[in-house]
Formats: sequence, C-alpha cells, structure tokens
Amino acid sequence: MSSTTRNASRRQAPAGERVADWADGRLGVYSLAKSNMRKIFPDHWSFMLGEVCLYSFIIIILTGVYLTLFFHPSMNEVVYHGSYVPLQGQLMSEAFNSTLHISFDVRGGLLIRQIHHWAALIFIGGMLVHMMRVFFTGAFRKPREVNWIFGFLLLVLGMFTGFTGYSLPDDLLSGTGVRFMEGAILSTPIVGTYMSFFLFGGEFPGGDFVARFYTVHILLLPGIMMGLLVGHLILVFYHKHTQFAGPGRTEKNVVGMPLLPVYMAKAGGFFFLVFGVIAIIAAIASINPIWAIGPYRPDQVSTGAQPDWYMGFSEGLIRVMPGWEINFLGHTLVLGVAIPLIVVFPLVLVVIAVYPFLEAWVTGDRREHHILDRPRNAPTRTGLGVAWLTWYFVMLVGGGNDLWATHFHLSINSITWFVRIAFFVAPVLAFLVTKRICLGLQRRDRDKVLHGRESGIIKRLPHGEFIEVHEPLDADQLHTLTAHEQYEPAQLGPAVDENGVERQVSRGEKLRTKLSKGYYGEGNQIPKPTVEEYKEITSGHGHH
Repeated sequence: MSSTTRNASRRQAPAGERVADWADGRLGVYSLAKSNMRKIFPDHWSFMLGEVCLYSFIIIILTGVYLTLFFHPSMNEVVYHGSYVPLQGQLMSEAFNSTLHISFDVRGGLLIRQIHHWAALIFIGGMLVHMMRVFFTGAFRKPREVNWIFGFLLLVLGMFTGFTGYSLPDDLLSGTGVRFMEGAILSTPIVGTYMSFFLFGGEFPGGDFVARFYTVHILLLPGIMMGLLVGHLILVFYHKHTQFAGPGRTEKNVVGMPLLPVYMAKAGGFFFLVFGVIAIIAAIASINPIWAIGPYRPDQVSTGAQPDWYMGFSEGLIRVMPGWEINFLGHTLVLGVAIPLIVVFPLVLVVIAVYPFLEAWVTGDRREHHILDRPRNAPTRTGLGVAWLTWYFVMLVGGGNDLWATHFHLSINSITWFVRIAFFVAPVLAFLVTKRICLGLQRRDRDKVLHGRESGIIKRLPHGEFIEVHEPLDADQLHTLTAHEQYEPAQLGPAVDENGVERQVSRGEKLRTKLSKGYYGEGNQIPKPTVEEYKEITSGHGHH
C-alpha cells in the first residue's frame, strides 16, 4: 500500500479509532485490554462486600473534596454571627465556625457532611465484614497473605482517619475524644509528655492540633490508603479471584462472568446503588449535630460522650481496666491506661495481621489455594473468629458502660465488673459453642451425603414401620459437601534417629505439634464419607 493510500485510510478512520491507535502505539493498550478486559470474576453475593468498601471510599473522597473548599482548619477564636441563632455571639474556633457555616449556609453542605460521615462509618464497617468473610472462608491463604496485610492496614488506617476526621469540627464531643487520646499518650512511659507537647503544640489543647489533624486527615492517611487500595486491587487482579467449591471449579480455573461488559455493568449499577443508600441514610438520620453540642471548652465534658463504634474497643479497654499506678525510677506509670493501649490493643492488631502466616506454619501447607472453605469445615478457625468478635462486642459494652447504666437503670459498677469477667470468659464460651455448632453441621453434611435429603414424605413398610423417604443428592450437591480437604495433625516423629541417638526436638516444633492437634486432631473434624461407605449404603437398598 502506498503512503497516499495509507494517509487516505487514516483520514477516513473515526476520531475515536485514531485516538486509540495513537495510544496503542505508545502504551500498548490493545494488548493490555485483550489480555485483561475479559478476565473472569465469580458471581457470589459475599464478594460484593469488598465493592461496598471501594465505593464508599470513593464517596468519602468526593464529598471530602467538596468540604475542604469551605472548612477552615484553625483554632483561632472568633465570635459567631451565622444563621444558627442559639449560638450567635458565642466564642468559638474558626474550625467550629466554618463547620456551622457548611451546615447552615453552604448549599447542600449539611447533606454532604452527613454523606461524608455515614460513608466513613459504612467504609470501616464494610472492611470489617469483608475481612471476616476472608477470614472465615480461608481466602487469606497462599498466595494472598500480602493482600490480607494490605486489607488489615486499610482497616487500621481507616479507623485513625475517621478519628482525625470527626475531631476536626472542634465541638465538645470530639474535643472530649481528643482529651481521651491525650490521656492515652501521656500514659506512655518516659516520653508521653514530650509526645503530647509535640502533637498539640503545647499544653492541651494547644493551638495547633486541628491544623495538624487536618493535614493528616486529608493528605497523609488518604494518600497511604489510596496506595494500599491500588496495591490491593492489583493483587486481586493478578492472583485471580477466589471461588466457592462447585462442579467444574478447580484451583486452576475461575468460573464466572467476564470483566467486560457484564461485570463492569453490574459494578457500575452497584456503585450508584451504594451511593443512593448512603444518601438516603444521610438525609433521614442525623449524625454528629455539632450545633446541639456546642464548641469545645477544656473545662467541660459532653454528657454521654461516646466514640464512633470502631474506636469503642479501645475505649472499653480503658474504662474497665483497674486504675493501677506504680512508681518506677521516679516516674509514675499509669498502668490503667498503658496496659490496654500500649500492650493489649497493639498485641491484638499484630495477631490479626500475622494470622495467615501462623495458620500456614501450623498446617505446614505451602500450596496455593483458590477454592474457599466453608466455615463449618474449619471449626477451630471459625471458633477463633467468633471468639474475637465476641471479645470486640464485650469491649463495646465496656466503652458505653454509662449509657447502658442510664438506659437500663443498672449499676455502672456492675456493668464494669461484668465486662471484666466477660473479657476472659465470653470468648472462650463463644469458641466452644461455635466449634460444637460447626462439628454438628459437619455431621449433618455427612449424613446427607450418605442417606440423602429429608423429603418430608412418610412411608409405611409392609411390616408396619413408618419411615421418612430420603431423596438422594445430585452430583453438584455431593461435590459441594465433600470437596473440602481434611488435614492430618503434625506429629513429632520418633524420639531417636536411625542411629539410635536421641533426637533433639525444638520448642517451636513442640508448639507447632500441639497447635496442629488443636486445629486438626481428634474431635476437631468429622471424617468425610468415603466412596466405599457411599456405595455400601446406596447399592441395592436405595435411600430411605
């Protein structure tokens, strides 16, 4: 083809095609799209939990950008002369004054504030539920351990982003929360006072913390979270999506819908659905009405002050901890605050972060896993997850012990002692009960495989006995109920080697063996029915 003909064909091509050709020549978008846009994603409702987190995060960014146009992150004191009459003439910070201005004088400002706050709560709640889904189904196993850590960091950073966010209006409620944080910082041995002075720019409340929280809230933490989120999505795309066991589903394939056009169309519609639900909640359910609370003053405390639910765990730890203090080398160590926030809380977070590596070490399983577990088939893991959730809700009760006392006319001391005891007892009971339920469900699955499903049809045999007819399961159901793996607990091995020399067993190996027996030993899993058992029951007799 001559150059004249090529130039003519280029002139005749649509503008969009010419732009696409230009981009492909420099970025290789054609080959990239061809290899990735038809990527398969499985279709299950629980996978939408991650999408709720993603979409609520987008909503937070969009509404946050709008709010930054009108918010003044300053603690300089001004006299209020705005539209809200009950506070006119009151002395307050510029931060509080600008928040009132957003709420009453900016078109749509109050609705945007409400959407922003509700989206933040739904974002963190969605991440917690999403991580629980990942935990209970074993989706954190190889090769997704790093993605679990990314999700964990997103949850923790989301908690601190929310805390810095609701502290910005400088109202009496958020100020009480900041005072609580200051007390926790001061409890840090040796360096607590220095950290407090650095953060607040002097004696609490100082004059800088709103400006500093503002920078952290809109720039530092969201930037880190954005990077983690991009990395999280890249790894999801790279590792391919997990899926539940079923016919045709293996560790080497994914059964579902292509990314384009089906999945993207559904995802786009779901985004607007999430946005609409959050907007409706924000329009009808008031949250953080700072005008009814008033500006922050260090000599006042808001009655019934409670943090957002995701900070209730740490609040509860401090409220129910005895007020212990000791003197060490001339320094007073406030153990009543230091132990919960410097020892217990970080330890819990570390255990959550490293759990995938801990379970891999216990099982000795280094294979890749793309098929999910049913929670009942991993009773120890499921019991641990429910025990942690129980522990969390017990601490939420402790964090709101004053409200429980006033609303239910109970003694606050009785509630505190209940939480102290339940802190140790409730998770153990939850673990044992959950484990028993899982084993009972495993027994039911085994019985269904061998004897079929109860049909509700009663039949009388010739000799007068009444029985219920059981219908055999189809191949799909049989596969689902028997696809899970059952691990053998680790063994220490012989006490002596082949030369008769006593073998040295490390403490780590002993610990791993004990944990492995706790996970997979006798009484921790119900044996799956074998093919021989199934044939013996079904051959010649039928299901009855």
